[in-house]
Amino acid sequence: MARVRKTNPTEVADRLHSAAIHLLRHARQRDVLTQEGPARLSALSVLVFIGPMTLGQLAAAEQVKPPTMSRIVAGLKAAGLVKSEGDAQDARRIHVSATSKGRTLLQQARERRIQLLAETFAGVSDPEILILQEAAEIIEKAVRAAR
Repeated sequence: MARVRKTNPTEVADRLHSAAIHLLRHARQRDVLTQEGPARLSALSVLVFIGPMTLGQLAAAEQVKPPTMSRIVAGLKAAGLVKSEGDAQDARRIHVSATSKGRTLLQQARERRIQLLAETFAGVSDPEILILQEAAEIIEKAVRAAR
């Protein structure tokens, strides 16, 4: 019979936090092929997966100040990965969206990350893969509920 362990949620949160950071750093190894930094790729990801938004909304989503996001968007725009348009009603507002080139670059970067992670987990047993799948579902559910 399997032993049941009582676990402190704070201890689990600490381990998950550490594992998530290490997993992301590992996955980012392939990001160098994009020639874009993590901040730019993260902002581009928000625009691709959530959709167009104002510069202020993007700054809030990325938890940075608007001037910082302005610099990030300027770099993405110079690379042809995003486009921006002024608001017809409010000249101070700028709407930002991913270009086709930006969506393609992000999809390729995502595929490279996923491939690297798949290679990383290749030696993990089938039962452990199922546990990881269940854990991912639990994490996604908890994060959605916390929003």
